[in-house]
Amino acid sequence: MEILLYLAAIIAAVAFAVLVIYLVKVLKETQRTMSNVADTLEGLEKQMEGITLETTALLNKTNKLADEINSKTAKLNPLMDGVKNVGDSVKEFTQSIKNVSQSVSKIADENKETTAEAIKWSTVVLELFNKNKKNKLQ
Repeated sequence: MEILLYLAAIIAAVAFAVLVIYLVKVLKETQRTMSNVADTLEGLEKQMEGITLETTALLNKTNKLADEINSKTAKLNPLMDGVKNVGDSVKEFTQSIKNVSQSVSKIADENKETTAEAIKWSTVVLELFNKNKKNKLQ
């Protein structure tokens, strides 16, 4: 029975040794994998630093551009106000001309007879002036 006990102890020792050998192999592969993961993360960290720097530079350029646009827009505001004022003045001038035209038309309609008579008399005066001029030339 002692032999069985020694035999069982030897089998257990061999099994434990095989288990330890396989466990060492698995741990070495795990260590290699973790080393690769660490290298990959270091490369990723370096790339992220570059991206962060570029993003910061782009953000600064965008802010400067926005400031320039705001300042130029502020400079254009008085010009736009001036253009609006010119437009308003032209509109008022056009309205004034329209009002004068309507007034003249209304007065002409009200005084048709007087206007016709004034035209006849001015024609007569013009004819007399022309005849007088011809007589002086002859």
